[in-house]
Amino acid sequence: MRRLYVEEHTLRAIKLSVQNRVLAGLPRKDYRKLLPILERVKLTFGQVLYESQARIRYVYFPIDCFVSMLTGVDGGRSAEVGLIGSEGMIGLPVALGIAVSPFRAVVQGGGSAMRMKIADFRREFSESVALRKELFLFTHLLMIQIAQTAACNRFHRVSQRMARWILMTSDRIHSNDFRITQEFLALMLGVRRVGISIAASDLRERKLMAYRRGNFTILNHRGLVAAACGCYKFVKDVYSRAQGTKDLSHQRRRTHTGNGNRSDG
Repeated sequence: MRRLYVEEHTLRAIKLSVQNRVLAGLPRKDYRKLLPILERVKLTFGQVLYESQARIRYVYFPIDCFVSMLTGVDGGRSAEVGLIGSEGMIGLPVALGIAVSPFRAVVQGGGSAMRMKIADFRREFSESVALRKELFLFTHLLMIQIAQTAACNRFHRVSQRMARWILMTSDRIHSNDFRITQEFLALMLGVRRVGISIAASDLRERKLMAYRRGNFTILNHRGLVAAACGCYKFVKDVYSRAQGTKDLSHQRRRTHTGNGNRSDG
């Protein structure tokens, strides 16, 4: 009896530490079955998980990191078409029977993830109705995000798109404070660095955010939402309704002060 209690307590503790919505949405017996084949790994900023048209060897369930899906265009340029954090899984093509990634997957926010070998994933995916249901739902949601991002990049101003990207990033790391260079942000949004500089200056002058040496800090979250295009709220609301949560930023946001203390944003 005590052994059963300890096992259940350990399972609950591990499940809480995962904080990945796909895994958290599974019934306890399905999740328990996955534990021996899930490996917790650290992902670092700039790490490439897959190159475009390269074979997928692992799927990743982000915990407190997030990954950009990039598509290339002529001249070696690329732009972000999707952003995945703890709400989903990296390597979705495998769930659709495809072993090759259509996008370049690059870690934008370092942190932890649960990793699984493809052979193990395929076996569990074929046997677990619950896992299939969660991943088919997330596939649908990611398709909506990709389509909305394409429209956003075509019709909205750079400052609106920058505000959208900053908010999406903040939602996935549950913090108002994060690091990214203007060069990398230009790559994400598919624009020249001068456009990023102008957009960042605009948002700074409106006291919506601060930017210094690659560090972004959201100063006025509500104001930044108003400054962003409607794509941000549309996609966030779709995710929230489908995944049964109030919003992607339901956890308390953290802002790091100079003395190492944290205050809620």
